[in-house]
Amino acid sequence: MKRGILGGTFDPPHIAHLIAGEASYRQLGLDLVSFVPAGDPWQKSDSSVSAAEHRWQMTLLSVDPISYFVADDLEIRRAGPTYTVETVEAFPDDELVLILGADAALGIRSWHRWQELLEIVDLAVAPRPGVGRHEVEHAVPKPIEWLDMAPIDVSATDVRERARKGLSIRFYVRESVWHYVQEQGVYG
Repeated sequence: MKRGILGGTFDPPHIAHLIAGEASYRQLGLDLVSFVPAGDPWQKSDSSVSAAEHRWQMTLLSVDPISYFVADDLEIRRAGPTYTVETVEAFPDDELVLILGADAALGIRSWHRWQELLEIVDLAVAPRPGVGRHEVEHAVPKPIEWLDMAPIDVSATDVRERARKGLSIRFYVRESVWHYVQEQGVYG
């Protein structure tokens, strides 16, 4: 099976995540795109991250009912910090494509066991505003498949901030996620 892995804090999962998943599925001929919310995101240990259960529920809502999108809770179930290399090792029989934003790809050399990770996966990178292709290609020591999509200037940080200020996040997230955030008071 050819599987895309799109991981993240997903606090909340937003339209840029979904568009990157869709672009990867279509462009790379993937069988499935797994959306994997981080359990204990080690690079964000100093920041406030919403409860894993909220992030999991929002991820489930984001991928439903798209048949080739699945939510996978393996990082949430794992105790301690979650590392992408350990996540991809859970799919030894699959051909794996790691789907990243260009901003995340820039920092891949800081990731836990990054060399091993790059031996296991191919990389699909979504363009991001303000991040140049040459910059990313210089930072990543392996060929990159650039996703054919417009750079989308949406971040989970901005979406959370809008919600905390009482501004609408409708259309930044799936309709079901928007309702969940309101009903559960996820961001205050």
